[in-house]
Amino acid sequence: MKSDILQCIGNTSMVGLRKVLPASGARILLKVESENPTGSMKDRMALEMVESAERDGRLRAGGRVVEYTGGSTGVSLALVCAVKGYRLDIVTSDAFAREKLAHMRALGATLEIVKSESGRMTEKLTRDMVEAARKITEETGGFWTDQLKNHDQLAAYYRMAGEVWEQAGGYVDAFVQSVGTAASLRGIGEELRRRNAAVRVVAVEPAESPVLSGGKAGAHKIDGIGAGFVVPLWEDGVADRIERVSTEDAAAMATQLAREEGLFGGTSTGANVVAALRVAEDLGAGATVVTVMCDTGMKYLSKGVG
Repeated sequence: MKSDILQCIGNTSMVGLRKVLPASGARILLKVESENPTGSMKDRMALEMVESAERDGRLRAGGRVVEYTGGSTGVSLALVCAVKGYRLDIVTSDAFAREKLAHMRALGATLEIVKSESGRMTEKLTRDMVEAARKITEETGGFWTDQLKNHDQLAAYYRMAGEVWEQAGGYVDAFVQSVGTAASLRGIGEELRRRNAAVRVVAVEPAESPVLSGGKAGAHKIDGIGAGFVVPLWEDGVADRIERVSTEDAAAMATQLAREEGLFGGTSTGANVVAALRVAEDLGAGATVVTVMCDTGMKYLSKGVG
């Protein structure tokens, strides 16, 4: 028996795709992070950021936590703070799925909503949210988890990489992951490379805002990724390859996965699988490509996913 819901974070399943497959014959494995308590992989990093701050005294009993988020990190922090008894101030936006905002409120978070440009993710929106979080931290004296710069979260993804390695039986040729803060790509990729230096790490970004691959910032509608600038945790060499996936293709794949595989994820999951198919096609028969079902599509019903 678990002592609380936080002990249910991690140790998620991994499944092989059966119908959405490359012609090459390579296999694609999907880490089903929707099994986490809030339905998102961000439960892992939220818990790590909070507990790291508890260990070194940055966050004390009765304290206050502050963060800016597209939604999933905020929901995960709301869960952790509810269990641990911390107040939580979240800066978010109307650009993100309203299910996420409602979920944060249900778990007790206080929200500040920053207006977007026609419901789209842009560089300006990200920077406005960061500045709003900075002001709240200054005014309240709270602990700002600051996910774009927080290195503590990498430890959560090192552990996740260990799960991937074990579940894949030590056979991983490539790991594919979309980039928000870059923490999951970097943490999982680094740990997989420690186990096998030949593992290829592939980053995924919105085609409409391909800043990591040298393009111009633009607006897109893939929740949780594509900040519009090169994020602080990104480093040269963190990825062997960068794939651009459009919002349209990501949404279409999310629908296809639901209807053909019974795997109902959001648009970031759709983007991951589009890119994984490209990589698998290039690697050929016998290769194993691992990617992530970042969260559940139940978070995006209001945005037409499914």
